[in-house]
Amino acid sequence: MGQSVFTFINRHKKLMLLSLLVLTLSGCSAATNEPLNPDQLNGIEYLIYPFTLLIKSIANVFNDNYGISIILITLIIRLLLLPFMVKQMKSSMDMKEKMDQMKPDLDALKEKYKDKKDQESLQAQQKEMMQLYQKHGTNPFAMFGGCLPLLIQMPILLGFYYAIRRTPEIATHDFLWFSLGQTDIALTLIAVVIYYFQFKVSQMGMDEKQKKQMAFMGLLSPIMIGVISISSPAALPLYWATGGLFLMLQTWLTKKILYAKKEISS
Repeated sequence: MGQSVFTFINRHKKLMLLSLLVLTLSGCSAATNEPLNPDQLNGIEYLIYPFTLLIKSIANVFNDNYGISIILITLIIRLLLLPFMVKQMKSSMDMKEKMDQMKPDLDALKEKYKDKKDQESLQAQQKEMMQLYQKHGTNPFAMFGGCLPLLIQMPILLGFYYAIRRTPEIATHDFLWFSLGQTDIALTLIAVVIYYFQFKVSQMGMDEKQKKQMAFMGLLSPIMIGVISISSPAALPLYWATGGLFLMLQTWLTKKILYAKKEISS
């Protein structure tokens, strides 16, 4: 029983946190789109307001180009979060390697207790499983540490997200072929496609079984982004697309380097 819980959380922790983020974003009321009043800030608005100032300041440097401002701030945020994300990937790879080594023992333990459903047997299975983790020097709760980078970035991304929605100057400007204040289907589709391929890149190094288990997330993540973007001004899918492209490149390079280091060390 414990094995299935740990395995489920480890496989789906990103999906659960992404769902929480999207539910938070989509659960806002109409009032959250109103411009901020710096003299009457409350709650999350103290986090949002610095982002609105930053968006305006960078846009002013580029002759009121709010598209460039959004792109640059997105890249800056992703660069600041990069060390945390690299650490997360390394921890996940180390955990996967240890779990692969433990798999024969875990399978044997599962087979041993497969027909035993009484409470005493379940407790004995749990005890033997913890002993197995200790034997291999693995902390079953270490997987929760992989959530830390996602938890750190959530308030930052929330603040920037709402700053885009609540900075009225953005809506009055164009960027490339679209108006930042109007919905743009083409840009929404681009953001969806980028996040789908970003997910595919994140599957590098996984075996076919793991890829099949994660297939649902590969569809859900871009669908969520598409649902939010299709009813939002184009500034938001611009933000999603920029962040997705950065994540794709970051994931590809990081995994290439980490796998190369493991091959050298082995």
